[in-house]
Amino acid sequence: MHPVLIEFGSFPLGTYGLLLAVAFFAGTALAKRQGLLDGLSPAAITDLAIAMLISALLGSKLLMVAVDLISGVPAREVFSLGTLRAGGAIHGGIIAATVVFFWKLRKGQGLPLRITGDALVPGVALGQAIGRLGCFSAGCCYGTESHAPWAATFTDPLARAFSGTPLGIPLHPVQLYNSLANLLVMAILLLARPKRTFRGQIFALYFMVEGVGRVVTETWRGDVDRGTGWLGWAWLSTGRLTGLAFALLGLGLWLAWSHSKETK
Repeated sequence: MHPVLIEFGSFPLGTYGLLLAVAFFAGTALAKRQGLLDGLSPAAITDLAIAMLISALLGSKLLMVAVDLISGVPAREVFSLGTLRAGGAIHGGIIAATVVFFWKLRKGQGLPLRITGDALVPGVALGQAIGRLGCFSAGCCYGTESHAPWAATFTDPLARAFSGTPLGIPLHPVQLYNSLANLLVMAILLLARPKRTFRGQIFALYFMVEGVGRVVTETWRGDVDRGTGWLGWAWLSTGRLTGLAFALLGLGLWLAWSHSKETK
């Protein structure tokens, strides 16, 4: 694929970075439209989205570095230029953005917690779907070897330099699997929105379906160890661990909020 889309003299325009920008603007636009359904301020949604984006970028890098160090990757590789250019661990970004989301709303942003969450998460899923296309372009988050007709073979040396992507070997395009899964998550959330029976339902539903989706797509991930073998269980990789945590968080929010007096 093409980690660098085009070069302007000595300045390379990275495909991942460009698609990340597209993901942010598309996700924010969708969040503002969803927010208007509940009378939320588009400007306040944009301010919140910017804060969450910054925290997501930092959180994804931090989780990637932490998992690499725990997995025994040499420190010189973990803190190399390739690591700085890699996208990071997406669930680290979601965790950090969620913490900032609760923190910002507790400070008083004029945005009610539950309906703001309902407005944001379809845009988050859309942003993830577009961002995964950036991962596919960069070669990071690559899959296991595959001989399926739709297998992807990476050939760009920059993909190996930045992300350690195997070259010349057909791999599961797991980045595209994740992108399709995120589009499905977005569709589920948008279809559920008109049938919402309590505030925060869409927010809780996002964590449940995103978590389950990650547990499934983790089957075809092939990039480094990423914490495989947590608690002595080879099946429980970092992605599955965070996916299960997300699903449990969503279930807990659903049960707590569905019995509260704050309805739609």
